[in-house]
Amino acid sequence: IIDSLRLGGKERRLVELLKDLETKKYIRCQLVVLSDDAFYNYVDMLDIKIHHLIRKCDKDPYIFIKLYKICKDFQPDIIHSWEAMCSIYVLPVAKLLGIKLINGMITSAPTKLKLFGKSWIRSKLTFPFSDLIISNSYAGLKSYNAPKHKSYCIHNGFDFSRTRNLEDQDIIRKSFKIDSAHVVGMVASFSPRKDYETYILSAIQILQKRNDLTFLAVGDGSTLEKYKGMVKPKFKKKIKLIGKQNNIESIVNIFDIGVLLTDQDIHGEGIANSILEYMALGKPVIATSGGGTSEIVIHDKTGYLIEPKNTEALSKKIEFLLNNKGKAKLLGKAGKERVIREFSIKKMRNRFIKKYIELSSLRPRLEL
Repeated sequence: IIDSLRLGGKERRLVELLKDLETKKYIRCQLVVLSDDAFYNYVDMLDIKIHHLIRKCDKDPYIFIKLYKICKDFQPDIIHSWEAMCSIYVLPVAKLLGIKLINGMITSAPTKLKLFGKSWIRSKLTFPFSDLIISNSYAGLKSYNAPKHKSYCIHNGFDFSRTRNLEDQDIIRKSFKIDSAHVVGMVASFSPRKDYETYILSAIQILQKRNDLTFLAVGDGSTLEKYKGMVKPKFKKKIKLIGKQNNIESIVNIFDIGVLLTDQDIHGEGIANSILEYMALGKPVIATSGGGTSEIVIHDKTGYLIEPKNTEALSKKIEFLLNNKGKAKLLGKAGKERVIREFSIKKMRNRFIKKYIELSSLRPRLEL
């Protein structure tokens, strides 16, 4: 059960897992989506029954009744919730019907979880009654103080088939009117959680000294117009905020450096898909240290971790990598090897299925 299939990290993880579950003859699966939003609409082509339960309000009590009926008919061994509010909805259903509950609400790693905030309350309500709590980072489990005896980390997995059949780099460059020798890029939503201010300030700082690079910002959201206003007319050809794009891998492929900056006063990263994309395509990474990011990026091995909101540090690292192509290439190569070794889609899927088998009635049947 998930809130939506909008573009996002947890949504992508779920869809990648469903594609594999469909092939397992010993697993039957149904999906509940609490909206009709669907970026990943190809899930409709899978041989999996999908229930769209549209809420009339944020906390629609009729969802309990509908979920109860679905689970009563389907009789699953496990309910896997991918959101905090989904966990609230399915908790009474799981307990009433004797179904094991996997709580997958932890997808971030805040520096300090706000006491009596929504996430804190929902974790306190659901953790005691969850059979397993899954996070995509160890940092997330620690931030939420999840009970150790029922906690498990499954890192995001990257599907390298996404790097095949990329659009020609010259075509991508031409489409965004890029004629500079170098490209630095940041792929992230335009929301208060992402520190685009430091990124743009660093771009301006560097462009005042050199004009051989273009800074791309790929994403959409509530703060997009605000940050467009930060870019003065003389820099608009070199700092491009290009909004939401579908061909992310092809765009990342033209980057010399991939950047991800987080406002840690508001948000702590879990495992960011954009960093996996950079690394899978052999790009050196510069990212805000802390949270799950420190579980992906190995400082000075696959990229650089910098302190939050440090414009000077970001500028220095960008210029260093642009001026030291050999080092940049080594970091990118090591990053790609790390994703292949530690963050493969196969590894992610296998770890989920392992936990499903351990929790369900499948375990004794498979052992027989």
